[in-house]
Amino acid sequence: MITVFGSTNLDQVGTVSRLPKPGETVAGGTFSMAAGGKGANQALAARRAGAQVRHISAVGADAFADLALELLKADGVDLSALKKVDEPTGIAMIFVDQAGENCIAVLPGANGTMTPRDAEQALAGADSGVLLLQQEVPQDATERALDLAKTRGMISILNTAPFLDTTSAIAPKASILISNETEFELLSGRGIAELDDAMLEWSVRHGQTVIVTLGKDGAKAALDGRLIAVPALKVTPVDTVGAGDTFCGYLAAGLDAGLELEAAMQQAARAASLACLKPGAQPAIPNAAEVAAAG
Repeated sequence: MITVFGSTNLDQVGTVSRLPKPGETVAGGTFSMAAGGKGANQALAARRAGAQVRHISAVGADAFADLALELLKADGVDLSALKKVDEPTGIAMIFVDQAGENCIAVLPGANGTMTPRDAEQALAGADSGVLLLQQEVPQDATERALDLAKTRGMISILNTAPFLDTTSAIAPKASILISNETEFELLSGRGIAELDDAMLEWSVRHGQTVIVTLGKDGAKAALDGRLIAVPALKVTPVDTVGAGDTFCGYLAAGLDAGLELEAAMQQAARAASLACLKPGAQPAIPNAAEVAAAG
C-alpha cells in the first residue's frame, strides 16, 4: 500500500509562443483545465503503475474540486481520508511554450489547511508500506508525516518540489530523496559539474538514498557509496508538466511491489518519458501496460 500525503489542485494551462520574462506579455494559444497537484499526480501515477494507493489531501467545497478529483476517482485511488474545507480548491497556473517547457505558479487554497494532526490521522495504524510526500502542503504537516513513518518502519519518499527555505532541514528525515538537478544544487550547495560527488556525499552523510532526475538524460541514484544511472526514452516532448510526478509515483509503486531500486528507477524513467508525449499532468500519465510496451 502506498500512502500519498500531499496536494490536490486544478491545473489551468495556457500555451504560449515562449515563456514570458518578468513584466512581459506574450501571445498565447490554447487554454485548458485538468486535474493536478503534485500529491494527486503522484497518487494517480502510482495507481496507474498498479499499486493500491491512498491519497490524503484537502479540497474546497466548490466545482473545481469535482474536476480535480475526477481521474483519481475513475482510476480507483482511495480518497476516504480526503478533507473538504471552506477554502477554495488549490490552483496551479501553468504556461507551456512551443518546446514543451513550462513555468508554474501554485495558489494553495485548501492545501494550506493540512496540519500535523492530519498526518497523524493518515498514518494511524500504518506499520508498513510506502509513504510518498512532496512540499505543496504546510511543511510542519509534511515533517510530522516523515517522523511518523520513521518510527513505524515505513519507506518514506520525499520529493523536494517545490523547493522551500525549510527543505534542507527536513530532507534528511526521508528514506529516499528525489530532486531534480536544480533542487539538488540548492540542497547540496554544489554545482551540476559536481553532481556525482555531491550525491554520494549527501547519501553517506545522511544515510539515505538520493535520486536526481535529469530530464532527457534519465536519472541517477546514490546509495551505499555507489551510483546507479538509468536512461530516459528518446522522445520529442509535447509537454513536460507532470513528468517528475510520474517518475515519483512509478518509483514508489515499483518499490512497493518489491523491485530493486535500479529496476524501479528504470520503470519510473520510462513512464516519465511517456508522460511528456501528451499535454497536461494527470491526463498524460501512462498506465502500466504502456510503460511495459515501451521497455
